[in-house]
Amino acid sequence: MNIGGPLQAIVGAKPMPRTEVVKKLWEYIKKNKLQDPKEKRNINADDNLKAVFGGKKTVSMFGNDQTC
Repeated sequence: MNIGGPLQAIVGAKPMPRTEVVKKLWEYIKKNKLQDPKEKRNINADDNLKAVFGGKKTVSMFGNDQTC
């Protein structure tokens, strides 16, 4: 898959399989301790992830709504 602008800051710019994108995204989330400690299903976005998540501060790992 081709990597879009905001996501490039997290996983790099070169094309890669979707599975590798997800793996690198999780590495970034864990490295930066962005998983909510109380509600593990939620990711608390930093500035880089906010750009990927359409400006949302918190998103849920499950579901498409990302309206947390």
